[in-house]
Amino acid sequence: MLGLSRHTVAGLVEAGFVTPARGKRNEWRFTFQDLMLLRTAHALKAQGLAPRRIVRSLAQLKATLPAELPLSGLRITAVGDDVAVRDRSGRLRSGSGQLLFDFDVTPVAGNVTILERTSRQQPADARALYERALSLELSDPAVAESTYLQALALAPDLEDAYLNLGAMWAAAGRFSEVVRLSDAALRHCPGSALVQFNRGVALDHLERLEEAAACYERSLALDPSLADAHFNLAQLHQQAGDERGALRHYNAYRRLQR
Repeated sequence: MLGLSRHTVAGLVEAGFVTPARGKRNEWRFTFQDLMLLRTAHALKAQGLAPRRIVRSLAQLKATLPAELPLSGLRITAVGDDVAVRDRSGRLRSGSGQLLFDFDVTPVAGNVTILERTSRQQPADARALYERALSLELSDPAVAESTYLQALALAPDLEDAYLNLGAMWAAAGRFSEVVRLSDAALRHCPGSALVQFNRGVALDHLERLEEAAACYERSLALDPSLADAHFNLAQLHQQAGDERGALRHYNAYRRLQR
């Protein structure tokens, strides 16, 4: 979703930019504020700001973000060795507390970097529908769901829409639907490690454990850095009484976490 590798995210967490909570399977759980700060930290580091300056600026930003982020425009930029926040009314310092929300982070020189990662150019209407659905997830999940489905009807290979819609259904306990959605996603995005992983999580919840394990294995074949797949496999091996297999995956999980 952020266009960042797992290694980059782990480095930013280790450096203290964000402190995610842990879920039932020991997976990271990020707030929307965390997501914004992760992308901001990565972009500011790429612009050459000193890590200490970034940490201080992001601490100020995090302290001013509201619990529910508004869906209006915000641009965070590096200005010399400082950080500034600009909204429609002008440019504001990060410590002012007057912040609006957007995921885009761009340099002041005017060069725009697109951080979204897609395998092919998507139809403009489908991408617009996807962005609208994303903005509606918290305020109107029913409309967000139907909008994601409209986007997928126009662009059946829009991986991000499958992932977001699947996450919504999983949060609602609709795991059978997540499996069917993942099956459709894999027909159009066969190389997606995250779709395989999410399908495994849904099957895990449905107690279809052998199928879940096969999905986790396939996700690791596509992306060996997917630490959460190792963790879930370790738990499945442990439940089956395979302590050696569990230890192997726990060790792989710990190596990736480091």
